[in-house]
This record gives sequence, C-alpha cells and structure tokens, in this order.
Amino acid sequence: MTEISRPAASDAPAVAAVLDDALLGRICSRAAGHDATNTFPFDDVTELAEAGYLRALVPTEFGGLGLSLAQVAAEQSRLAAHAPATALAVNMHLVWTGVAKAMHDRGDSALDFLLTEAAQGAIFGFGVSEPGNDLVLFGSSTTAEPQPDGGYRFTGTKIFTSLSPVWTQLGTMGLDTSDPAHPQIVWAFLDRADPGISRKDDWDTLGMRGSQSQTTVLDGAYAPADRVVRRLPPGPVSDPLIFGIFATFEILLSAVYTGIAQRALELGIAAAQRRRSAKNDGRPLAQDPDIRRRIAQAAMLQDAIYPQIDALARDVDALADHGPFWFAKLAGLKHRSVESAAEVVDLMVRVNGGASYFAGNELGRLYRDVLAGRFHPSNADSAHATVAAAWLGPLDG
Repeated sequence: MTEISRPAASDAPAVAAVLDDALLGRICSRAAGHDATNTFPFDDVTELAEAGYLRALVPTEFGGLGLSLAQVAAEQSRLAAHAPATALAVNMHLVWTGVAKAMHDRGDSALDFLLTEAAQGAIFGFGVSEPGNDLVLFGSSTTAEPQPDGGYRFTGTKIFTSLSPVWTQLGTMGLDTSDPAHPQIVWAFLDRADPGISRKDDWDTLGMRGSQSQTTVLDGAYAPADRVVRRLPPGPVSDPLIFGIFATFEILLSAVYTGIAQRALELGIAAAQRRRSAKNDGRPLAQDPDIRRRIAQAAMLQDAIYPQIDALARDVDALADHGPFWFAKLAGLKHRSVESAAEVVDLMVRVNGGASYFAGNELGRLYRDVLAGRFHPSNADSAHATVAAAWLGPLDG
C-alpha cells in the first residue's frame, strides 16, 4: 500500500516501530474479508497488542509507551487507511487510555488504575451510547443503584459498544436517582465476567462491520466502590473526566475518518492514472480537467484537516487553556473531519466510476465505512449547538 505524503506530527517517527509497514500490510490484507463476512478482526487486535499499540498512550511510568495524543492520532489515521473497522474498534480502548492520561497529566489520579491495567493487557470498552439518548455524556437512561458497600449496580442498554468480542473492562455510566432532589450521573468500570452483563450478536450494518460494535445489556451489573470514578450532576459540567472523554474521543475519531479519506484519495489517484478515455484518444483520465479538479478538491480537503487534528491534539498534550471554547473547538473538529472525509470518498468514487459499485471494491467499502462518522457524537446538530453556545451564550429559557 503506497502512501501519499501528508502533514503529520513532527514527532511521529517515534512510533514507527509500533505500526510498521509489515504489520499494517497484514492488517490491510484481512480487512476486506472481515467486512464481507461480518466478523471481528481478532488477529488484528492480537498483533496490535503484541506490538504494544494498545498501551501507546500509557505513560512509561505505568509500563506503557508514553506516546502523545498527537502521535497516536497520526498513527490512527495510518491504521484507518489500512483497515477502517479495526481502527475504529481499537479507538475506543485508546480513548479510555487517553482519558486516563489526560487526567493524570492534570493531576487527577482517579483513572491511574486504568493505566496500570492497560499496560498489563486489559482492553477497555466504551459503554456510553444509549438508544434515544441525545444527551450523551450529560444524561443517561441507565439506572445506577447505590449499594451499601459504596458500589453501584447498573441496569440499562448500551449501543455501539465497539470491541464487543474482546474488551475485558467496560467504562460506563448511569443515573442515580436515590436522592430525587440531587440526581447524579455515576461513572464506573465493570468487569466482563460479571453475570449482569450480556451482549447481543446484532452488529449487521452497512459498513464498519469488523468493529462488531454490538449492543450491551446491563442487568444489575456490579461496579465495586474502587471502580466508581465519578458522581456528577446531570448536564454540562466542568470536570477533568468529561473534558478527557470529549477531547480524546473527538480527536481520535477525527483521525480515523481522515485516514479513511486518505486511502480513498490514494485509490482515486491510482484510478485516474489507470483508466483511459475513449473519447480522448485513450489518454489517461488523469489528463481530464474534470477528474483533475475532483482530485485537487479532495487533496485540498485533506490538507486542511490534518493540521487541525494535530494542533488540537498538541493543545491537549500541552495542557493548553481554551477556556469555554474547548468543547466548541473539539466538536467543530469532529464535524469538519467526518464531513470532509465523506466528501473526499464521494469524489473519489466518482473518479473511479462504476467499478466502485461492485461488491469487493475497496472504494465501495470505504464509501460505506465513512458514513458511520456522522453517527458518532458530536453529530452535526449537536456540534453546531455547541459552537453557537460558545460564541453567543446559552439559549434563553
């Protein structure tokens, strides 16, 4: 797989030994098969774990590789260009390690246990999304029932739980209404062996099939007191956990979909150089002005997104202070990234022509995979509302 030169974090060479070309090549060779058969890429996750990638964001003092968020974002784009569903699946584990790192960097040790366990091989799932819950981090339809020992039992349904076949610990949240006057959103971690956890084999989707982001059902699943990490009031709050989730999730997700677009651009360029035009005396389509314009448009979109991802990731790493504009910047980045990626893939499908419509064509698979970006938080409506609130203040009433 030949990669096109593109902007990247200046310290990205430090991770070359983690995701080397041979590893990425093997992962790429399996991606189409997992998509066609709707199966989970166990081999990919095993190889990534053996290479140390699942502990990339874990600081060295905890036994990890000590990479920055900017470095890992650049690597997630590379991984997504080779196998989108694999990148999206491991993204959720990387999000949790990134959250723990961001909190640790800011003097909050509440998730230090996560860093230790990730370095020892634990895999963390992201059990937050719920059917019909557009409050996302700020509300929950899952109940969190306090226990006499300080732990909680969670009952509810979580959707889009990527890494479903392999996660060992599930980070989740639910609403504690035991004091009706002061409800709290409880954040905690559940062990996969808990009998109150089950998952549905229901991941049969248009794209991103290999991520196996199945529905998780919690029926009194128990989190002991030492795995309860936050009790927060519903609604937007200023808390290192919420910031860490929002920042790491939006940046790494943006990196994944930008990587998909990068691969689409590569495939589109190859198609333009390969395909010939009968009406222009057999000349390559790369000489057609309309084709050239589409490729130029896609390349400009890509060039605009990479520096944005890198800049915001570096700001998280450097503990930059954007005050009330942090969430607007992050939501805006995610929205621009996934919309730009979808446009790039669409342009390259047009360049490639009708071949993209056949099952097994890589551009056709990317066309399906890239659409998933629009369903992740923050969606278009939420992102615009967040940005408007930052610049105009909250709505009256």
